[in-house]
Amino acid sequence: MSSEFEMSMVGELNYFLGLQVKQFDKGIFITQNKYAKNLVKRFGLDNKKHMKTPMGTNDKLSKDENGTPIDPTLYRSMIGSLLYLTASRPNISYSVCVCARYQSCPKESHLKVVKRIIRYINGTTKLGILYSSDINTNLAGFSDVDWAGDVDDRKSTTGGCFYLGNNLVSWKLKLQKCMALSTTEAEYIAVMEACKEMLWLKKFLQELDLMQEKYTLYCDSQSAIHLSKNSSFHSRSKHIDVRYHWIRDVFNEKFMQLDKVHTDENGVDMLSKSLSRDKFEVCRSKTRFVDFPHEVEWENC
Repeated sequence: MSSEFEMSMVGELNYFLGLQVKQFDKGIFITQNKYAKNLVKRFGLDNKKHMKTPMGTNDKLSKDENGTPIDPTLYRSMIGSLLYLTASRPNISYSVCVCARYQSCPKESHLKVVKRIIRYINGTTKLGILYSSDINTNLAGFSDVDWAGDVDDRKSTTGGCFYLGNNLVSWKLKLQKCMALSTTEAEYIAVMEACKEMLWLKKFLQELDLMQEKYTLYCDSQSAIHLSKNSSFHSRSKHIDVRYHWIRDVFNEKFMQLDKVHTDENGVDMLSKSLSRDKFEVCRSKTRFVDFPHEVEWENC
């Protein structure tokens, strides 16, 4: 790195802006353990019962116009603290971002879910992302969507996870700007968003002289895959905004391919929807989001 960029060495990185970093033989472990403990204590939930998931499968938040209003300052403070925690916690990104949509006029129903997230964090403060020393530098991405999941306007939520070898290096979720009329359209738009992220990562890796012949993006919708490879506009795709069809040109250039992945193998599910405990833990493990490795010892945590 120092041969390519102007930089100085001031010792091994251990702590930076709330991120705790531990380097050991098998790789690097990153967590926000200390920050998470302080967050739980700050909002007075350190003695409450721990939750197994950050959001229940039946928690469908809406504007709740008839609900009881709460102090917006407190709510926004909780959301802001949780958003910073998502820097190393992809497992709470979906639930936090859903709750963040209601900061302008929060109600008791929204606060209840936010407190559940914090109670989940209270039982999982030691979780973090493990980056192994695997020499595999192939870039791959996974895309998924929650069709019409937003109760208020029925828009869909896009999710994406991106791996360098076995290591999760980027993740994103976003409420789609337009209303998808079918699962195929929603998945197609999600693939487009994931493709944009893949192209950015591809360019970044090229600057580091990490090149590969072909980049792979995985999607669990066969119909979206067919639509991305079909250059003709048939009756099912005429209504889709033209700006989403540029992904066909990307795949036609042959440096990126779109493959099918089984829904059960798609770990990005937790970034697009609320899941049951079993499904949530399976997705969490696929992102290499783990507890402290036994060989890692932390001081003053």
